[in-house]
Amino acid sequence: PQCPLRCMREILVPYPALRVLCSALYRSYYTPFCGVNDHDNDWFSTVYGEVTEVLPPDAAEPLDKPVRISTFEDADTLITGRAVTGVLHFLNGTPVDWYSKRQDTVETATYGSEFIAARIATDQIIDLRTTLRYLGVPLAGPAHMFGDNQSVITSLSIPHSSLSKRHNALSYHRVREAIAGKVIRFFYVPGKDNPADILSKHCGYAQMWAHLKPLLFWRGDTNECPDTKHHASAERVEI
Repeated sequence: PQCPLRCMREILVPYPALRVLCSALYRSYYTPFCGVNDHDNDWFSTVYGEVTEVLPPDAAEPLDKPVRISTFEDADTLITGRAVTGVLHFLNGTPVDWYSKRQDTVETATYGSEFIAARIATDQIIDLRTTLRYLGVPLAGPAHMFGDNQSVITSLSIPHSSLSKRHNALSYHRVREAIAGKVIRFFYVPGKDNPADILSKHCGYAQMWAHLKPLLFWRGDTNECPDTKHHASAERVEI
């Protein structure tokens, strides 16, 4: 529907009043949840349908204790304008994979850079979940993804939230579909407690030691971490 709406906007250039109405209709294409009630849990299905995670048909039978995937993502804008995406993956509190790379595009605000980082982290989580299933590792529910940009988390997690920048639409719907399919859950973590800063920011050892310490010196059994705390502290990473 995007192309007919765009053509209609060009046709209605001599008619300002009608062009305004067409522009409002064009914006609503990217805001499918406008006016939705927060208490209705089925509203994701009104746009994405009955989304379910695709399970590999030839995966091994899951055995032993289940694991929880926790992912921290961050994006930090450099002088050139192209942000660096940092993603850190944990299995029951143990770091198993990381990603640090400069983004391909220049964003005008951190909002867009964080959207791209969330989409990259979502794709990697889906790949990691598939890999674990082929290895016969049981998964403990959806993966927990943490970010330090409250605006991005609100846009992606709350059903009726709208998208203010249309060029982020692909990343927007990619992450929201994963949330609708209960593949991931997106939570906010303060920037000072986000260990993904190690992969996205240029800081000294003294500033990063608070993030490195719980990764190198974990206290206790990583399989017995409580699920009630969804943030990382300076002493340990809770999942």
